[in-house]
Amino acid sequence: MAEASVHAAAPGLVLGRYRPLRPLGSGGMGSVWHAFDTKKDREVALKIVARAGTAGPRAEREATSAAQLEHPACLRAHALARDEAHVYIAYEYVPGRTLRHALERGELDDEAAVEASAQILDGLAHAHERGIVHRDIKPANVLLADGPEVSVRILDFGLALVREEETLTAAGDVPGTLAYISPERLAGDSGDAATDVWSTGVLLWEALAGRHPFGPGPFLELTKRIGRGAPPLGSARPDLPKPLVRLVDSALSIDPAKRPRAAALAAGLRRAPKRRSLPAVSRPRLKLPSLPALPPFVPRALTALPAALLAGWASSALAFFPAHWSLGLAALAALLSYPTPRLGLAFTLAVPILPLGNISLGLAIAYSGFAAGWLVLFWSRPRRALLFVAGPLLAPLGLIGLVPLAVLPAGDAARRAAQAAAAVVAAAAVAAVAGHDVPIVGGSAPDLALGGLGGPFGALAELWRGVAEARPLLLETLALAGAAAAVGACRHRGAWGGALFGALVTASTLLAAPGAAAFPLVVTGWACALVLAAEPARPHRPSRLTVLAWSLARRLTPLRPRLRPVHLR
Repeated sequence: MAEASVHAAAPGLVLGRYRPLRPLGSGGMGSVWHAFDTKKDREVALKIVARAGTAGPRAEREATSAAQLEHPACLRAHALARDEAHVYIAYEYVPGRTLRHALERGELDDEAAVEASAQILDGLAHAHERGIVHRDIKPANVLLADGPEVSVRILDFGLALVREEETLTAAGDVPGTLAYISPERLAGDSGDAATDVWSTGVLLWEALAGRHPFGPGPFLELTKRIGRGAPPLGSARPDLPKPLVRLVDSALSIDPAKRPRAAALAAGLRRAPKRRSLPAVSRPRLKLPSLPALPPFVPRALTALPAALLAGWASSALAFFPAHWSLGLAALAALLSYPTPRLGLAFTLAVPILPLGNISLGLAIAYSGFAAGWLVLFWSRPRRALLFVAGPLLAPLGLIGLVPLAVLPAGDAARRAAQAAAAVVAAAAVAAVAGHDVPIVGGSAPDLALGGLGGPFGALAELWRGVAEARPLLLETLALAGAAAAVGACRHRGAWGGALFGALVTASTLLAAPGAAAFPLVVTGWACALVLAAEPARPHRPSRLTVLAWSLARRLTPLRPRLRPVHLR
């Protein structure tokens, strides 16, 4: 084990092609390094395992099994090589953390835990179709990729196709793996696809209940508990929907023949209703009071509210529709957005077209182009497309500086910036129609001559003239859009990240318009800072200088392994 780390840390290129960057982890079976493949010009995760004992053959079986799998949920193996002392496997590099780490930090709510398990089952179904049984599914062998959406990779196929005697006696397999081993394997059977379904069921039971179904304990006591079967999930989480509870309980059936196949279980989990987003891991030792669970329809209803507000305001403030139609259009927008968010978004964005056409055809055409582009930009996230409605709601309260936080769920930096800019523009439009002062900078809105324009270019030219007249507001819009884009870089960095973001928002907004009221901008900027500072920090990643110093301290020999890599594909 130590020698494997030493080889990875050796100066120069490992295997003549891999440049070690930093250690990712180590254990009883070997070490894993983040490395750069100079021949393929890509980042890889380089796993190095000593050939002594069962570790070497297991690593080779792992690479052979992984090479047969081409599924998004299975980590791909690029190459395998070996020398007299070590086995080397180059995997695709996916930034993330193990599911064990995510569960311990309470990062997954119920819906995310179910989706992660469904993706694991999708990958296992792909492996089972090729005659490969993983036999070691557990949270430590599942990688949760960084990003806004749940995306998993199954790691370590080293126990695939291994005889039972080796599986239960190899160093490192007990006690960690024991907690996820199926009863039939403990009874001496080699285990088939149903054993992977059992292990995934244990993993999901643990994620939803916040504790392991069999608990800690000595080897013999734990095996007895597994043999008796897991307690019903409903006993630990009575608030969960019964269809979801039945699916998890079926995966933990003592009889392997009664467990669903991996693909069927994955489909069932995705169809089953979910409770909303209380963290799935509520550590009992903290003795926190339990919060009442919201009904499952409440989150969706809340995401339909912006559609109702936008459709209702556009149909009532802009002259076209008969009296009282605004209530019906708002209700229709919300009803469409609840079950079919894309249809609801398209309808809501279409509502202002006729009222704007009543002002001028050119304005209606220009807005239609904007609405079509907005629909395309948020096609994959329709429930987050109308967050800019927060702008007109916050502006009258002097809280427009909170827009970067309000649009945080929009997605990546570009979408957040677009939402923030749209929020300020929407606030200015609402103020202009109502005859109020322009938000942030004050003063009356520019007088635009939009009536009777027949072409979109004339309307756009008139709008641009208004923007030029309201230059301070334009600069504030750009400042808040930039802050919304930058908020992602300041999240999960503790107090320093929050302080940096607060300083960025305050300085940029005040410099953009020195004549604006400073007090609301300062207050909202530092309110954003406090919210970000309260978020839990991500695990610290050492710098390259730290990794280099650590590597030099661990290095015992300057020799580099000399071997020829054998490519799996």
